[in-house]
Formats: sequence, C-alpha cells, structure tokens
Amino acid sequence: MSTDTYLAVFLGSKTSPKWAAWTAMSDAERNAKEMEGMAAWKGWVEKHQGAIQAMGGPLGKTKKVDTNGIADIANEMGAFTVVRAASHEAAAKMFENHPHFAIFPGERVEIMPVLPIPGG
Repeated sequence: MSTDTYLAVFLGSKTSPKWAAWTAMSDAERNAKEMEGMAAWKGWVEKHQGAIQAMGGPLGKTKKVDTNGIADIANEMGAFTVVRAASHEAAAKMFENHPHFAIFPGERVEIMPVLPIPGG
C-alpha cells in the first residue's frame, strides 16, 4: 500500500522550555515574533500551495473516551495540515525549518502517510 497523501501534526508542550521562554517575553517582543512567524508561515504556504490538500488549522481541547467514560485530557497536538508529496521523505522535507518551531514555541512537526482504507 502506498500513498502520496501525508498528515502533518504540529506538536508542542505548554510545559516546555521553549514555551516558558515565549511567555517570558514582553508583550511587545512576543507581538513582534508573532508577526514575524505569521509572515513566515504565509511564505511557507505560498511556497507549498500546490502540495497542500487541506490547510487544516489549530486543534482544540481534547476529550478521551475509554472504558472509564469521558475525560478532559491534554496532549501536545496543536494543529494539522494535509499535503501531497512523491514520498514520505519529500513530505517531511517540506517542514524543515518550519515557523512552528523555528519562530513559534512549537517543538516539532510529525508527518505520517494517510493510508487507503482496506477494501474501500
């Protein structure tokens, strides 16, 4: 089974040193970084617009459901994007030095293939 569609998940933790440094900035410093980051992210989108299948966006609060019922939980997932690429490696290369972690306090982007549904 091969695919040319990949899910990129943007991850980071509000307990990380990067987040602590981000929140320690003055409002003016953080606002300037946010503007720089948004401009860089927009540039990334323009560069890869032909590959982006779903821009995705931020993810909200998480609920877990298991045999104990429903509970609020926290995880590191912050946003997602779906891209098309010739290979898993090519998809990953799109996210090298991404503003999510190069400018903003995100920690990483994880890229995984979206596999076809068996028998579907």
